[in-house]
Amino acid sequence: MHISRKLFTILLRRNYSLSKMAQTAKKDDIMGTAIKNGEFVRAPSSFRNWITADGSSGFKAEAGRYHIYVSLACPWAHRTLITRKLKGLEDVISYTVVDFLMLDKGWKFNDKVPQCTKDPIFGAEYLREVYNMVSPDYQGRITVPVLFDKEKKTIVNNESSEIIRILSKEFNEFCSDDQKRAVDIYPEDLRQQIDAINEWVYPTINNGVYRSGFARTQEAYDKAVGDLFENLDKAEEVLGKSRYLVGDRLTEADIRLFTTLVRFDKVYHGHFKCNRRQIKDYPNLWGYLRDLYQTSGFGDTTDFDHIRKHYMMSHTSINPFSIVSVGPDLDFNSAHGRAEKFCK
Repeated sequence: MHISRKLFTILLRRNYSLSKMAQTAKKDDIMGTAIKNGEFVRAPSSFRNWITADGSSGFKAEAGRYHIYVSLACPWAHRTLITRKLKGLEDVISYTVVDFLMLDKGWKFNDKVPQCTKDPIFGAEYLREVYNMVSPDYQGRITVPVLFDKEKKTIVNNESSEIIRILSKEFNEFCSDDQKRAVDIYPEDLRQQIDAINEWVYPTINNGVYRSGFARTQEAYDKAVGDLFENLDKAEEVLGKSRYLVGDRLTEADIRLFTTLVRFDKVYHGHFKCNRRQIKDYPNLWGYLRDLYQTSGFGDTTDFDHIRKHYMMSHTSINPFSIVSVGPDLDFNSAHGRAEKFCK
């Protein structure tokens, strides 16, 4: 049967689109996401236990007992590495980095990739296997970070917002020095203000870039990107009045915003079509980002190679040929002057 070149091209494109849709569906299952009316919806984390200093939770804070599985590309996992460094817990809680490339089977252990190692606990090939070792019938999200108890061989928690509070509060006995011990990213006197900041930063900025990038209708994209830049403008205004999001003290609110901002111009602006402006176009946000980047625990836990390659090589529904862009060139170590500007 003779098929015209035009019809052949249409059929080829249709089959390619169906193949990409199938791949995306598999990855959506791994990531635990759903699409409703074209909108990206992030499913909640499943493991929500707590480590306590006194062990009353069933998980006692101890040196050498816990391990974190992370991706250097992932903004949620990045939060935990920053907090671990701020608290001086490098010799207390170990961690393993997964491969930046996440395909149909999810996060993979690959010691041939710089910064990555084999799974030291089970010798697993994929993070999915770790989840299934702990819970054979588990059908939830396969995500990082994962806070793991090496003694009980179980996952304690896989919700980054809770893990960073655990690290901040419950391991003070094991911090490397008194200065690190004094770090409190969620102090009681600022909790109401921090919670209020998180309430708009998370859905519109942290998750907003994903809502923009993974939108599957024009309406969903327009709504997400509109919310994103409306709240970046709001953050710009806040940071014109104080060095950090909550006055003159660095808190978890800053950690949570940083991991999105530091990826924005490199990835989200182009890859996720968040291209109304770049962070470098905002005087206060750009200065704030450099201020944090130059703070111990922030820039030294940021790996742009993993970040760029993960997004641009893993998201084949967005970037089907996995071509990694070369720019932009940004100087995160340039002077920012924020300490002097807000010096009391």
